[in-house]
Amino acid sequence: MATEPADSRLNIQSNDWLGCVRDVAGPRFGRGLVRAGRGLATRFGCGWQKGEFTMYGLSAEDLDIQNRARTFADELIPFEVEAELNGGELAKDIVAGHKARAIELGLFATNMPTEMGGGGCTSLQQVLVQEQVGRVTNALAWVAATPPSWLPAVATQYQLEKFVLPTVRGDREECYAITEEGAGSDVDGIVATAFRDGDEYVLNGEKWHVTSYNSADYAFFQAKLTGADHAGEHAMFMVDLPSPGITVVRTPAYTHTISHHHPIVRFTDVRVPAANLVGAEGDGMGFAYEWFRFERMMVAARCLGGAQRLVDEMTAFAHERQVQGKPIAHLGAIQAMLADSLTELFAARSLVYETARGIDAGTNVKVQHGQCSMAKLFASEMAGRVADRAVQVFGGRGYMRENVAERLFRELRVERIWEGTSEVQRSIIADQMIKRGPRSLA
Repeated sequence: MATEPADSRLNIQSNDWLGCVRDVAGPRFGRGLVRAGRGLATRFGCGWQKGEFTMYGLSAEDLDIQNRARTFADELIPFEVEAELNGGELAKDIVAGHKARAIELGLFATNMPTEMGGGGCTSLQQVLVQEQVGRVTNALAWVAATPPSWLPAVATQYQLEKFVLPTVRGDREECYAITEEGAGSDVDGIVATAFRDGDEYVLNGEKWHVTSYNSADYAFFQAKLTGADHAGEHAMFMVDLPSPGITVVRTPAYTHTISHHHPIVRFTDVRVPAANLVGAEGDGMGFAYEWFRFERMMVAARCLGGAQRLVDEMTAFAHERQVQGKPIAHLGAIQAMLADSLTELFAARSLVYETARGIDAGTNVKVQHGQCSMAKLFASEMAGRVADRAVQVFGGRGYMRENVAERLFRELRVERIWEGTSEVQRSIIADQMIKRGPRSLA
């Protein structure tokens, strides 16, 4: 049975922000902000309709998919507390229903070509969808999945039919066996191996943090080649799950409460057909970089959504919670936390959207690499700060797992770690600045 979160008092949508301004700021000051908003809309060409302020220059198609994604997120939010109290799990029929709903709304495989059954969405539209995914805790919205968009360009017909097309339809699910105990953000540090033996490759290695292994039916395995002409170079393989020689060493408990496990998985003399090699020998690192660029943008997008949810919820709570007969929203310390959170969210969203537009416009791949790192770095660290403030605004309630601030405080922490730590993102950005100059990136 779905349980409505105790903190879901107000879900602020783009078309009722004026009412929130009036409520929090007071009628007199609120009217002034509304008039100022109309003036800015006229000056900068932003859309303005009665009761609605359209920002960020989104097209009608952008707004349509954003609204569909928001509707989907709103439908999932009532299930959060039930999932939290049950180890992240919901009944299988409920999850299947959520996945079917994502497909129905056109939110599944948005990054895949239309000719293969995907959404064919722009990078900006993919960001808009994943931003709404980020509003939902406990990874319930991960059913709006994004298969590897880089794969169709290099996949063989066999690989398209066996792996790609079924994944786009939602019939198969992938996971990534790349990270190792001694190789996280530094992918080149992996020690897993692969060698050719006739019409097969033999894979060996132990992989960490294999996210969604428990629900996936194939894995992307990255290894360094031994022997032959490409010894020491990277290669990537698609490996059916389960397969002989693949064992789960253990499944650690993580800070967040989600149904997707991240086990340590050992590959011992695992044989895969040579036809399962992705691209050519030596191409593995290139695929990893492309995957990282995409995932860093999706991380940034989900951070926007999580921060937006927190800003909405703590603003509503600050308006309702009273101290000495007055809402805490009128206290300077609370106002500072609200103002800082919204300002940083606005800045992060502008950065992420502009980066996505650059990708759509064909920005140089090396520049994309640096800008995607900038987007992930700023958005993930912004979301962490917003989550900390939200817990503070909610007080004791913010330390209860039934409260969205508590859940997102835990869940957003990993965004500064996976798909490359904040420190690695800074290194990438600085490297691009040195090689290309600061103005190439911003």
